[in-house]
Amino acid sequence: MRLKAEVFVAALTRRLFAEGAMAAIERRGAAEAGAIFVRVRHRDGTESLAAPAPQSVFEDDHPVMRLFEMRKTRVPEAEISEVLARERRFDPDIWVVEIETDRPEDYLDLAEG
Repeated sequence: MRLKAEVFVAALTRRLFAEGAMAAIERRGAAEAGAIFVRVRHRDGTESLAAPAPQSVFEDDHPVMRLFEMRKTRVPEAEISEVLARERRFDPDIWVVEIETDRPEDYLDLAEG
């Protein structure tokens, strides 16, 4: 069973806060099953975007509740904003969480690739 989106986001933000990092909910989506996008701000001023990994990446016995893929890596902020605007038009129930870290893999399960 997968965690509800709002529970996953709450746990992610609390973990970051507990470690002295920054996190903010930029957009609240559907509480039960909204897709979660994570906007990663890096210290050098660039951003990355972690998006839900395609279902084809999951194995039947995969223990990870939510798996992400890096859709964009270390690009200007405007590129991330553009992708998120397209995603919102496609699915208005998405979540957007902003975190500040140079190591998103410390907080998210990332698909290999």
